[in-house]
Amino acid sequence: MCDDCNRRKATNPLRALDCKIPGCTEATQGAPAMLDHLCDDCKQHFSTVQQYLKTANVPYDLNPRMVRGLDYYTRTTFEFVTGLLGAQAAVAAGGRYDGLVAQLGGPSAPGIGFALGAERVALLLGDQNFTQKPDLFIAALGDNARNKAFALMADLQKLGLWVETDCEGKSLKGQMRRADKLNSRFCMVLGDEEINNNHAKLKLMADGTETEILLEVKQIAEKMKAL
Repeated sequence: MCDDCNRRKATNPLRALDCKIPGCTEATQGAPAMLDHLCDDCKQHFSTVQQYLKTANVPYDLNPRMVRGLDYYTRTTFEFVTGLLGAQAAVAAGGRYDGLVAQLGGPSAPGIGFALGAERVALLLGDQNFTQKPDLFIAALGDNARNKAFALMADLQKLGLWVETDCEGKSLKGQMRRADKLNSRFCMVLGDEEINNNHAKLKLMADGTETEILLEVKQIAEKMKAL
């Protein structure tokens, strides 16, 4: 094994799994896979993460040897990669660190973050123009509505729209406050009734005008562009 892995084996031995030196790769080839040793809570959490990726039609590969260099990461770690920049495949990397705020003396709060290569992102974005506020905020009431809101958000984002939704299970009042704070152009409330009827009301936040629409991605996008 390389000098770095030998030095770190007492403090952070998992780093050897991510080492690219051939000797270290060979030495750890038969190491147990972390994904085979998750507790029930982490296994359920990771399954939910993958389900959201599938709902959003985001292709992904599982890498059982992915390791972050700092010890406050918890549960999921990730990398965003691209095939558009030659050998510089990694654009961003990070993960969850749910205990970090408490370690720093703050309250117990979930956290997630990443580092990214600004120049690589700039190359990928090119000359695109961006709006200064969300096109749509989807307020969701209940688990079914949250799942539907997430799916709609993912599909609308693929059409170039900036869409936000609640990920914290806030009340309707709390979600509407967030829509106002973000200065979202439109808002749509989803509950069981809207999902069962496959219709919802699209509200223009500037004047409160409401338009009933079909819960279909292209119609929602076309209606927002028309109003």
